Amino acid sequence: MKIDLHTHILPESWPDLKERYGYGGFIQLSHPAQGRARMMKDGKLFREVDPNCFLPEARIQEMDATGVSVQVLSTVPVMFNYWAEPKDTQDLSQILNNDIADVVKKYPTRFVGLGTLPMQAPELAVQELIRCKKELGFPGVQIGSHINEWNLDAPELLPIFAAAEEHKCAIFVHPWDMEQGGRMKKYWLPWLVGMPAETTAAIVSMLFGGVLERFPKLKVCFAHGGGAFPFTVGRIEHGFNVRPDLCAVENEVGPREYLGKFYTDSLVHDKRALSLLVDVIGKEHVVLGSDYPFPLGEHHPGKLIESMEEFSQVEKDNLLAQNALNFLGLDRSLFEDKDHKKSPKKARIS
Repeated sequence: MKIDLHTHILPESWPDLKERYGYGGFIQLSHPAQGRARMMKDGKLFREVDPNCFLPEARIQEMDATGVSVQVLSTVPVMFNYWAEPKDTQDLSQILNNDIADVVKKYPTRFVGLGTLPMQAPELAVQELIRCKKELGFPGVQIGSHINEWNLDAPELLPIFAAAEEHKCAIFVHPWDMEQGGRMKKYWLPWLVGMPAETTAAIVSMLFGGVLERFPKLKVCFAHGGGAFPFTVGRIEHGFNVRPDLCAVENEVGPREYLGKFYTDSLVHDKRALSLLVDVIGKEHVVLGSDYPFPLGEHHPGKLIESMEEFSQVEKDNLLAQNALNFLGLDRSLFEDKDHKKSPKKARIS
């Protein structure tokens, strides 16, 4: 069994947001011809996407081809819209979350949903988190690596983490809003360098800020193999020890004490990196994540894990499926022996 925790999906369509909210800056999906669609921002092309980004039937065909039993669906981070008016982000979050819920309802043995929240307005975020958990049946939510000017240790965010812990709602942290101007313009640096830096900053902020100390039952998973954290943890710990006046101002517990208390996905694209990641984070706390359906993802989800000779079959099974089930608080029986009995009709290419 393979459970891919890190995949993104969009609705096939949604309302004109500029018309709905009265100002621009939002992404719209345009279908000018058969096949690929265009993500447009204020009339300019942001990115082209294939039908597998918005048609669940296309996704299932590719899942079957690569042996993926279940995808965990979350929105594309550019749709977070934390910069917008809170009520508008709340409204759009509900549109996106309802669409994911519809996909899960249609194919309950193939998909699991993660919600998105208006994180810039913690009271509204808590309301939507509870709705995602209680009404939509989502086991978790996806949030950004920072919320505008707040890192994830911001006191304003604590009520959200408290609600997540109380309602047993897992949190998947995805990097976003990387620096893209100036010297970062070339070589795809925001995605290749900026994203790992964002994830590392998110982890360190939560650890140094005492978030996991305050909420010990909170389940958090960081995308992209935890960014640079597994490979710089020695530097981070050393800094914590030699400059406690700068690093230990919110929490006196060292960063290594939290290893084995949070999760990362497996998306590192390198055998040696995966070996170190599992060694640092723990064999029970790394989950399969591919970043499907985007180019930087693992195009054959789980292939790297399966290729690791040093991992036993039990360890591989944990990395490919069981760890994700544990993180989400779900039972394997929900998906076992059912996921391939009903194949969808061939995907409609719009």
